[in-house]
Amino acid sequence: MNTINTINESQSTSLLLPETLTKRASESDSPEAFTDIYRDDTNIAIWQRKLSDKLVLAVDEILKTGVRVKIAEAVSVKTVHATLCNALGETIAVRRLSDDITLLVDMFCCLFDLKEVGLRLTALDRAMCPRFHFDRIPCRLVTTYHGIATEWLPHQLVDRNKLGAGNQGKSDEQSGLFDSSDDIRQLSEGDVALLKGEFWHDNEGGGLVHRSPVQPEGLLNERRLLLTLDFIND
Repeated sequence: MNTINTINESQSTSLLLPETLTKRASESDSPEAFTDIYRDDTNIAIWQRKLSDKLVLAVDEILKTGVRVKIAEAVSVKTVHATLCNALGETIAVRRLSDDITLLVDMFCCLFDLKEVGLRLTALDRAMCPRFHFDRIPCRLVTTYHGIATEWLPHQLVDRNKLGAGNQGKSDEQSGLFDSSDDIRQLSEGDVALLKGEFWHDNEGGGLVHRSPVQPEGLLNERRLLLTLDFIND
């Protein structure tokens, strides 16, 4: 039976990078940026998009109902709608959100020649993975429909020896992982990003370093709606 890849945003051992290893970000207002994920020198591809007003209203409506949003299912393009409606109810708002998620599932499946993906849709009121880390997966799609979005570090600005136990109990900001808070990049609400992981072919030591954002003061009770898509283990 297919199961969702459960090797999530986690960090175990630190790696010393070869100095010759370089990685870049591909950013565009077109989803064509996704194809750059196949470039050896790219470890994040970002489609910089603005959510439509109708989709923003739909997401707000879903969150304001107080419904528990925590979906983790294997889906195909044909089953996204039923999966969301079974979990969240058959409403116009849910249908509008499911239309957008179906588009992203279709893109992800076409890009990587997949029949199914592991879908997670979660409403969060706190940082899920607050420390910078890399993922031991091939690639993950990430988008935030509501709230502050994922933070990441450019490859050349990271001292990966400070990841995991290498931080010696210090915070990311104090460990020497990066030089300045100005080094931190952040996706915007609505952006869709492909994050290349350590298990992408020949990418050991090059997985994107990222973390969940800290909820700013004043927004502590505001939920963040996060979607991720993953490869599935057979």
